Amino acid sequence: MCGKGTCIVQLVVARIGRAHGIKGEVTVEVRTDEPELRLGPGAVLATEPASAGPLTIETGRVHSGRLLLRFEGVRDRTGAEALRNVLLIAEVDPEEVPEDPEEFYDHQLIDLDVVTVDGTAVGRISEISHLPYQDLLIVKRPDGGEVMIPFVSEMVPEIDLEEQRAVVDPPPGLLDEAEAEVATGREETPS
Repeated sequence: MCGKGTCIVQLVVARIGRAHGIKGEVTVEVRTDEPELRLGPGAVLATEPASAGPLTIETGRVHSGRLLLRFEGVRDRTGAEALRNVLLIAEVDPEEVPEDPEEFYDHQLIDLDVVTVDGTAVGRISEISHLPYQDLLIVKRPDGGEVMIPFVSEMVPEIDLEEQRAVVDPPPGLLDEAEAEVATGREETPS
């Protein structure tokens, strides 16, 4: 969102899960590579739905491999349960970049042109899907279709923010079903 000379990008950094205990703590599904920066005590986060927030993190701790948070004003299990499935959103300056040069924020990738290593246009990144084991680039094709490309270095060897493009090296069949049939020797024969 932009206004009066300043722009802010909103990043979904977590989804609130189940209540934990009776004192208002909740489990969270972390959706950021920088939880210590985005989900630390004192952080004020917008929410989706907006009616649930904003929420200020009072405390955080790890218990049995899960991050537990408590928010200011949420003191019991009932209040914690009411927050289940709420998305936590951090507001970030669009010029801010991750410390690791191999990492990117979603807003940096959305709308990048996608081309293969030989320069063939594939489409444009419309969304990033964050799955438990890997992220997927959702690419809108010129014909209106979509293709999902795993965001791993073997398949996305280059992100060029200056040129506003992502270079992909997909295996046969990822972009074109006919390629998959030829690659596996399963070409359909007319009957």
